[in-house]
Amino acid sequence: MQLLLKGGRVIDPLAGVDRAADVLVEDGRVSAVGAAPDAKIPAECVVDVSGKLVLPGLIDMHVHLREPGLEHKEDIETGSRAAAAGGFTGVAAMPNTIPVTDNRPIVEYICKRGRDVGLARVCPIGAVTKGLLGESMAEIGEMVEGGAVAFSDDAFPLADSGLMRHVMEYCRMFNVPVILHCEDKSLAGDGLMNEGLTSTMLGLRGIPDEVEEISTARNILLARLTGCRTHIAHVSTKGAVELIRRAKEDGIPVTCETCPQYFTLTDELVVGYNTNAKVSPPLRTAEDVEAVKAGLADGTIDVIATDHAPHAIEEKEAEFAVAPPGIIGLETSVGLVMTELVAPGILSDVQAFEKMTATPAKILGIPGGTLAKGAVADITVIDPAREWVVRPEELKSKSKNTPFGGRSLCGKAALTILGGKVVCRDGEIVE
Repeated sequence: MQLLLKGGRVIDPLAGVDRAADVLVEDGRVSAVGAAPDAKIPAECVVDVSGKLVLPGLIDMHVHLREPGLEHKEDIETGSRAAAAGGFTGVAAMPNTIPVTDNRPIVEYICKRGRDVGLARVCPIGAVTKGLLGESMAEIGEMVEGGAVAFSDDAFPLADSGLMRHVMEYCRMFNVPVILHCEDKSLAGDGLMNEGLTSTMLGLRGIPDEVEEISTARNILLARLTGCRTHIAHVSTKGAVELIRRAKEDGIPVTCETCPQYFTLTDELVVGYNTNAKVSPPLRTAEDVEAVKAGLADGTIDVIATDHAPHAIEEKEAEFAVAPPGIIGLETSVGLVMTELVAPGILSDVQAFEKMTATPAKILGIPGGTLAKGAVADITVIDPAREWVVRPEELKSKSKNTPFGGRSLCGKAALTILGGKVVCRDGEIVE
């Protein structure tokens, strides 16, 4: 099977490629990047991508697909459809399922479901403790053998530093990263949003920056102690960015991610008790947003992920105190990155998409992230000039909990190609 993408701007950060070129795909792999012999390619296998960006398939290393057990919010099929529509060929699924992804059979089930759906590579992330209860370490080795690519405490941060050290030592043994949600629960208490002027005005209990920063500092120190590859999830505060910057300068094996909500939104969006502005960690201040952008620009922040967290409509249509935190993000990520980071010149498109392709692939140790000859043909084609409006009812995700409804964006996935097969074209799944 052949596919020729003709006339696009090819960006492969790992290979240092940024130029006009054709990309030839044969038998599910990249065969050539350059001037392809299109005379030998059947016309129906040639796609004109002039004016578009041709990238390694985007990888989101932080999503919640909710299956097994919470399929009323999302499942692997609807989540894969959302991923493909958003330009993602790979997603790493967090372990807060029911039952928790804390054993090999569930890991293997998620892998199989992803393969059966066939719209994105679904990579399970295993729980660091059994049941995410923070009491005893899960069977890390067995889950690695079953296909787990990383281990996480997800939204249930492990308070026991001795047990966290034990987890890190095991993860280092198996050369897999640990992905940590940095939150000191004892300090966060029953806080509902960022602590500051807005929380005071609304009469809502606040969550200070130190909740994230204390936990970030501890985990950095444990990474230094154990040598474990440690990835800090969804960085949101100025102080956390600075802690990670210093850790990297000291040679500690720490990487991190942020999400579009943390470089686009502030806690003022909560005014009116907007439950679609309730996320964990919470939206912060304009100063924090600028610090996150600076961290992206100077390389402190390695990855842009989404923390795609679907919830059913009735769960979000509740009073602020009881509504669950989280928003969907797979289908809006590209537009927000292009509009809020690339267009203003905070990141070049090469820098931005390195954080969504090569770097997450490297951290997770999974195929993809490059268009080098022989690489798996997971490819995303983006139309950087495509203007569109976020309409929640049109999104492929089963849930619609986004704070970006009605927002005008520029930049959208035009083609999503998985293993050489077009699975999504202009936001519509190719059945």
